[in-house]
Amino acid sequence: MTSIIELDGHTLTRQQVARIVKKEALVVLSHDSEERVKQSRVWIEKRLAEGQAIYGVNTGFGKLSHIRIEEADNELLQLNLLRSDAAGVGEPFPIEIVRAMMILRANALARGFSGIRQDTLQLLLDCINKGVHPIVPSQGSVGASGDLAPLSHLALVLVGEGKAEFEGVVLPGAVALQRAGLAPVRLQAKEGLALVNGTQAMTGIGVVTLNEVERIGLAADMAASLSLEALKGIISAFDPALLAVRPHPEIEFVGGRIRKWLAGSKRVTKQGEVRMQDAYSLRCIPQVHGASWQSFFYAEGRVQIEMNATTDNPIVLESGEVLSGGHFHGQPIAFAMDFLKLGVCEWANISERRTERMVNPQLNDGLPPFLAMNPGIECGLMIAQYTAASLVSENKVLAHPASVDSIPTSGNQEDHVSMGTIAARQVHQIVRNTARVIAIELICASQAIYLEKVEEQLAPTTSAYLKKVRQFCPPLTTDQPIGDEIEALAVYLLASDELVELAN
Repeated sequence: MTSIIELDGHTLTRQQVARIVKKEALVVLSHDSEERVKQSRVWIEKRLAEGQAIYGVNTGFGKLSHIRIEEADNELLQLNLLRSDAAGVGEPFPIEIVRAMMILRANALARGFSGIRQDTLQLLLDCINKGVHPIVPSQGSVGASGDLAPLSHLALVLVGEGKAEFEGVVLPGAVALQRAGLAPVRLQAKEGLALVNGTQAMTGIGVVTLNEVERIGLAADMAASLSLEALKGIISAFDPALLAVRPHPEIEFVGGRIRKWLAGSKRVTKQGEVRMQDAYSLRCIPQVHGASWQSFFYAEGRVQIEMNATTDNPIVLESGEVLSGGHFHGQPIAFAMDFLKLGVCEWANISERRTERMVNPQLNDGLPPFLAMNPGIECGLMIAQYTAASLVSENKVLAHPASVDSIPTSGNQEDHVSMGTIAARQVHQIVRNTARVIAIELICASQAIYLEKVEEQLAPTTSAYLKKVRQFCPPLTTDQPIGDEIEALAVYLLASDELVELAN
């Protein structure tokens, strides 16, 4: 049965967003939010009746803010804003990201600081619930003044313009609304600006990506566990007393998780049994993976705040005063996404090094070269490591911080921007690349364990997960193409909550 999630502008979580995105829950406005939205609109109309000049309500936008707009043109001003700002280009965002953007914009408006009418907000909620998804190009936002281009493409559908997907078909916005049993709104003063001035594109990407990053981080921990078994890794490096002397909590919980998952394994060794020390890619798993988890937790905290924040301009305060500020600026999320990029990249970097360790006959402790059944006539998984190396290198290019760049816009009125949406788009791609790198490590560990014929010596937890890996890529008995298998396993890693449940 589909559940109901109330939007109140204060308590939304990334897990709730995931449920709504998957259409496992419907959204409604909380009673308190209804009252705040109504009062916010009362203040806007009162200030207009008093003849007060309000930015973007009865003035132009950006560099044109000095131009006063006649009352008769206030509605046209808002419609023109959507039309002129809908200048995005590139491939459209996936529907899951568009849905996240819609949810976050509705939640921001539910806080009651934006002056929008309840009817307009309700149409946005109805589109979420009935599956009307605007077509939103992925490129064109500089991450300040809000995500103007993406959100304008989103908002155009509410006025019966633009394009939207409904029941698998891309339609003109008005037709999509009609087929869903909805009618477009006619925007009034402030409403166009309230819909497009915010950080919901970058934050929407961030929310969807964080849910995937959690899964990929856990997959990295599991892949490392299987690699430790494949290579007779030294479990002494994960000793709790040892890890405790450097008390980063992430180091300790990665170490604890891997100890738990390897409990009962007869493949891991102790210091001095096979070798005195492992290479860094094995020995330093708690430190490297732990640092990547630090970037995840930092980004999660910033995104959690931003999901429940007011990010438009001007703001209608509870006192009725309408003030212009800079809450639309995406710098907090830009930094968070750039930091997250580094953490995810490092999961891929160290994973590829473990893969190299398993396939390289000079490093793999007696395993067949490149994990081939018949080395020489067969290349085994040699080129799978090439693929991992290529993806890791691509990640390094994408990891360049977008947030250090800025290009002035709007006649230099908007003279510093965040490029946060670029950072979010980059981390979204890095996560996909990293899922493939980890899939390759899992396949290599599976093959090494198969060649050694030691499945019965694995820990119960890793043994159970190995069976899942082999559903996607059974052990190789001869050379064969495995690109499809790598991709299918990567898609599973991005989507499955199996390890999230296991970790909890």
